[in-house]
Amino acid sequence: MNVPTPLDFAPDERLSVAECPLDVVTDFPAIPEGWHYLDTAVSAQKPKPVIEAIDRAYAQTYASVHRGVYTRSADMTVAYEKARERVARFINAKSPSEIVFVRGATEGINLVAQSWGGITLKPGDRILLSVLEHHSNIVPWQMIAEKTGAEIDVAPLTADGRIDLDAAEAMLTERHKIIAFAHVSNVLGSILDARRAARIAHKVGAKLLLDGCQAVPRLPVDVQNLDCDFYVFSGHKLYGPTGIGVLWARSELLEAMPPMLGGGAMIDRVTFEKTTYAPPPMRFEAGTPHIVGALGLEAAIDYVDGIGLEAIHAHEAALVAQAREALSRINSVRLLGPEDSAGIVSFVMEGVHPHDIGTILDEAQVAIRAGHHCAQPLMDQLGVPATARASFGVYNGPQDVEALVQGIERVARIFG
Repeated sequence: MNVPTPLDFAPDERLSVAECPLDVVTDFPAIPEGWHYLDTAVSAQKPKPVIEAIDRAYAQTYASVHRGVYTRSADMTVAYEKARERVARFINAKSPSEIVFVRGATEGINLVAQSWGGITLKPGDRILLSVLEHHSNIVPWQMIAEKTGAEIDVAPLTADGRIDLDAAEAMLTERHKIIAFAHVSNVLGSILDARRAARIAHKVGAKLLLDGCQAVPRLPVDVQNLDCDFYVFSGHKLYGPTGIGVLWARSELLEAMPPMLGGGAMIDRVTFEKTTYAPPPMRFEAGTPHIVGALGLEAAIDYVDGIGLEAIHAHEAALVAQAREALSRINSVRLLGPEDSAGIVSFVMEGVHPHDIGTILDEAQVAIRAGHHCAQPLMDQLGVPATARASFGVYNGPQDVEALVQGIERVARIFG
């Protein structure tokens, strides 16, 4: 793996594509030569160390955790909890006990909404979301609002596609109990000023939840520095396996939250008269967990840290800059989102449905996403049914941008 150290450049430097130093595509066996995978925002490909960690766990060391008294079970329990410690260090949590393993960010948000929201929200309370949220950060709040009588407000966007924090601050009142925002938009790539979001939330006594799915693969995340209250992300967007994700929350919040699911492993004592629950995080991990998924996530974090998030961000910023500059020269293309979007380029073409764009690009071995990206309210705001989205990862390079642009030029000729 030919990678720079994290100190080679700062995350806000704008490198040219020729200066992009990452050359790691050979670490990803599912990316054959000549195939251009530009759909990392939906799910990242997996590097060999992650695949090997998963294979080793299933083939050599597998046992269940937290129950067995035999040596292998005890060893696997140690490994599973070591993965939790690794996640805690990755996002600078105060303690591993603040890390709850979940199936993904969707489950993490549902857990917060149903557990924290269920004991906190009441009729007349308000929840603040934004126009650009993923459905997984909208629907759970609608569900708990229906149950509790809380109401939802929606913050608008700035002209370049960022959450308008000036407008959000003006909307907030003491009736608002939680703000739930994307740290990085999965459609526009716009980066939230998360520390300011935390300040304006706490000013009125509200909590801040951040959806970090698109942030953790490409930006250093320090939950203590961000001063948020809840943070969620999914492993599969971080070059790890599917079916594993993380909910981080302040320890005092987790201590006060009831479990969302009941079953084995999350209990202290069970009788038919009364059940008492284990302390966090076990309280929220009912049943046999995705043990191997946690080990794969640990390997993915090690891999990303080995490259350096500063290096990854700079690498992707250079590819985004090249793609936006080249696509802007095609008259029928309208680019969406800010110029400094994080690893994502969304666009539409006059007279061409994004699904047609995706199909034609696929013929040239270029894989992009076309659709509403689980963000239908944002599509309504943009006035389009869908967008085409190219999203970059550590394995992408100038050749992928060139293939994308050549494919779009072909689309323009076909529909011109």
